[in-house]
Amino acid sequence: MEPLTTTYPLKYSVPKARVFVVFLSMVLCTTILCLLQLRFFKPKIKDFYSFEVKDSRGRIVSLEKYRGKATLVVNVASYCQQTDKNYIALQELHREFGPSHFTVLAFPCNQFGESEPSSSQEIESFAKGNYGVTFPVFHKIKILGSEAEPAFKFLIDSSKKEPRWNFWKYLVSPEGKVVKFWRPEEPIESIKPEVASLIRQIIMKKREDL
Repeated sequence: MEPLTTTYPLKYSVPKARVFVVFLSMVLCTTILCLLQLRFFKPKIKDFYSFEVKDSRGRIVSLEKYRGKATLVVNVASYCQQTDKNYIALQELHREFGPSHFTVLAFPCNQFGESEPSSSQEIESFAKGNYGVTFPVFHKIKILGSEAEPAFKFLIDSSKKEPRWNFWKYLVSPEGKVVKFWRPEEPIESIKPEVASLIRQIIMKKREDL
């Protein structure tokens, strides 16, 4: 007499081909979603005017208000051997070419020889009182290191030139791109032709758009 054997139902197994199809479908769907994100949700490429900064009183200011102008961005300091010469030259540039098509944007920084120790409002008062500046003087920032101001970091990354001292100058186009830079010792005469050229382009474009 044969021993009794108990039989159990076999577990249902999904065919390997079906598993592969499901897996392939998931991969395809994921790839399509990634492509759609790249197509429709591209991160906006920043230019200088797309940043926000703080004014001397700590209020948020959008640099978008300067789009369409030529701007000369400068890291300034109040107690530097270059202070007198540069502030005088910067105000001369601003008076000659501004404010309709050109402006100087001053960013105080204390990272070079600790020559800008005052508060932001004191710095602004110093610049206006001693040199009669009529261009904006913003909140004191850091230019070097991990706490560098993003707007200024954009200038450095674009030009591949990091300031080594106070009063480095970056000329920014009406579209927010860095056109040229100058070291603090370079004379104002080397800056004027570049500024004038940008302004001519701005005026010509406005005439064409009329």
